[in-house]
Order: sequence, then C-alpha cells, then structure tokens
Amino acid sequence: MKKISLLAAAFIIATTCTKAQTITESQEVTAAMGCGEYAPFWHMANRQGLGSEKTGMAYARLSAYGNHPFKKSGITLDWGADIVGGMNMTSAVFVQQAYVEWSWKKLRLSVGQKERWGELVNHRLSTGSLVESGNARPIPQVRLELCDYWNIPGTNGWLAIKGHLAYGMFTDGKWMQKNIAVDQKYTTGTIYHSKEGLMRFGNEEKFPLTAEIGLHMVTQFGGTSYNAADKPGYTIHNPSRIKDYFLALIPLKGDDSYHASDRVNVAGNVLGSWKGAITWNDNEWRLRLYYDHAFEDHSQMFWEYGLWTEQLVGLELNLKNFKWIKSATIEYFNLKNQSGPVYHDSNSIFPDQISCTDNNYNHGRYGWFNYGIMIATPLCTSPIYNKDNSLKCQNNRVEAFHLGMEGEAVDWMGYRVLYTRSNNWGTYKTPFKDIKINRSAMVELTFKPQAMRGWSLAASFAIDRGDLYGNNFGSMLTVRRTGIYKISM
Repeated sequence: MKKISLLAAAFIIATTCTKAQTITESQEVTAAMGCGEYAPFWHMANRQGLGSEKTGMAYARLSAYGNHPFKKSGITLDWGADIVGGMNMTSAVFVQQAYVEWSWKKLRLSVGQKERWGELVNHRLSTGSLVESGNARPIPQVRLELCDYWNIPGTNGWLAIKGHLAYGMFTDGKWMQKNIAVDQKYTTGTIYHSKEGLMRFGNEEKFPLTAEIGLHMVTQFGGTSYNAADKPGYTIHNPSRIKDYFLALIPLKGDDSYHASDRVNVAGNVLGSWKGAITWNDNEWRLRLYYDHAFEDHSQMFWEYGLWTEQLVGLELNLKNFKWIKSATIEYFNLKNQSGPVYHDSNSIFPDQISCTDNNYNHGRYGWFNYGIMIATPLCTSPIYNKDNSLKCQNNRVEAFHLGMEGEAVDWMGYRVLYTRSNNWGTYKTPFKDIKINRSAMVELTFKPQAMRGWSLAASFAIDRGDLYGNNFGSMLTVRRTGIYKISM
C-alpha cells in the first residue's frame, strides 16, 4: 500500500501543478517460456529487475509519463508512474517507477523511484557498468544531478562536468524475510547513497575527438541486521544518524557504534569505479573506447597493489548512415584478481595493511543486490540463483568476452544480437572445484507495423550452454502499445 500511495502521490502532484503537458502512456504484456534449470541469462540480465530466473514468467505493465515546461521560469516538471503485475517475478504486484522531477537548465531534482542506466556504455548492447548497470529494480531516492554536461565558464566549451548526489532506501526487506533461509544473514531498511562526477575534455562542435573521466561511488549503511552473529534471531541496529550520512558522503571510518570491520576500514559497504572514455564523433560514424575499473572500500581505488586488473574494457561503433548495422560493441571483463589472494589488517605486531581478497559486491551485513538481483554487472551471479537461499554473490571472480550488435533489416523490423562467454571461479572464500565455463546468446527481433502506429512486438530467443547456469533455452514475447497526447488544463 505504501508503494501504491507513492504512485498516486506522484501522479497527483504532477497533474495538479501544471496547466498543459504532454502525457505518454503505454501498456505492455511480456511472457517467456523455456526448458532447462533456469531461464537463459540474457532473458534475465539488464532488464531493470523485470526478468526472472525461472523458465516460465509473464507480466503486464501499465505506465504513464508526463512533461510540462514552464516557459517563463525555465523550469520543467516531469513525472512517471509505472506498475507491474506478473507471475514468477520477485513480487506479484509492484511499483516499478513513481517519481517527480523538477529541472532548470541542466540541473535536476528527482524524487522517487526511476529506472536508470550506467554512464558511458550502451545499455542495449553492453554487459553493463560495474557499479549500477540497470540489472535490478530501481531504488527510491532523492537525487540532485547535473543531468547533462555543463560547460565550465571561460573554457569555450572545451571543459564540462556532470554528476549526481543521491540518498535513498532499499525496499526489499519483506522479500528477504520471505525468501532468505532462517540461518542466513540479511539487513532490512538499508540506506542507499550514490555519488558520481564526470569531466569531459573537448568540444564536439569544433573538433570530433573528446575524452571523459569520472568516479562513481556508492554506500550501504544503517538498517537492521538479522542473524548478524550467526545466531538465529540475533539482531544489530546499524547507526543511521546525521553523522552517518556524512560518513557515507566522504567516506570515513566508523566510530564505536559500528561493527569492528567498519572501524578499521570505512563505515558501511562502500564500492565504486573509475571510468573513462575516448570518443570520435563525426557525421558518418561514432567510435568510443571506454574503461570501467571496480574497487571495494579503498582497496585498489588507487595503485597500491599494482596496475588495475579489475576492469571492463569496451569498444562501441555507431554507423549513422548504415541501418543494417547501427551499433556494435565488443567488451572484455575481468574481475578474477580482486587485488590479490592475501588479506591482513594492521596490528601491533604486523603494522602493514594488506587489503586484498576484495570479495566484490559482498559484505558482512550488506550486499550490492536488490530483491536478490545484482545491482552491478550481471556477469557476477545474483543471489537469486543460490540454492542455499543466502544473500551472497557466490560467483564474483569472473573473466568474460562479450559481443553485441543491433540494426534494422527493414524500416519496420529491427534486430539485436548478444553473445557472452565467461570463465567463472566462484569466490576466494568458496572457490569452484573446477572453472565453470558459460556461453549465453540472444537474438531479438522487434516489429513496428507501419499500419499500426504506436504498436510494437518483440520476439527473442536465448540460449545458455555450460556449467554455470546449465543448458537452457527460452523464448520471450513482448507486445507494447504507446500513445502520446497533448493535454491542456
């Protein structure tokens, strides 16, 4: 009921504060079926939490989005309301999006729950960013952002910045209580924090070559941890004072209110990535080389353990005048090292701190998941697959090669092809006995009949082969209708 109330509030605020607006509404029905132990990987991954690991699933989705510019003030109001009901999903009925946004020039304040994708990568063709990829359901938050690059005065457009600062809260507490085994650890009411800054060098209007570099960091803190001392029913109330919001922002070590590990390292679960891109963009084509390096806490945030090996490296080509192949992406992903296999906290006898064996996306009380699905790259296995019903990523030491391509065979039919091969070692603490090799592929065709304006039909076929998810095959069908209306009040 709280989520439905949030949805209604977003709609009421938006519609009563405007005199005229553009409203886009859509209805969508998706169904999938297949054979094997799980649904194919690419029918689950990078779908904003709307996939399912089960071989059969279906959902209906109703959405409405509004936009109204206040011309005199320069402020624009946007809102979104999006509800989903289905079978074999993480919830039977849930609010996918409910938000209100106020924008002035390139500054935007967003309140609510909204789907977002990672920076610098093509979310339709990439495996996704290493911190927030669009793999899991969105998190409700208050977010202040420069939503597009803002040119720094005095640089003639050759230097620009953008970024965001956000605080929110995870809403998957009841899901964890229902789905996690009694003897497993989990935390409800976790507070979410995210910050990101990007800088761009170059001016595409004067020369087609630009470079971007940035830092993205997130933190989980607060909430109530259950079974935190390996004892059923034992709980810890993690601090969430005003001071703790500041500790997440910097981030800094915790005080005596925190767990011992947070007093040695940093407060809460902190992870992030350095990212960058070099782009050539002219009238005929666009070529982008991008890089994403993941780190945990302060470990491997800089080069204290040698050159970075925890990385996503990609190359994307866009052909602007060749519809048969509009975009193509190739990626190399490597998270198997995680700073190295040795860890040692400093003490009076051995003063050297060695912060290796990072165990990416896991934490003693938290985990970088939402409703059991990895928020970061889907190449690291989501807890929703765990047979012991634990809320841990049991496979984060991964090396993968990935290809993606999309285009239009004819004006009314587009296609998308994805292929991924991965080698999987498990984790440092619980390694697989043998390396598990996985191959996943998907072919998707999208039809937009010219005689049925606003309608589309997408049919995809996906397959897995290997030891990680097993041998799976599945098909997915999505029917969508979209309407755009100009409304005066």
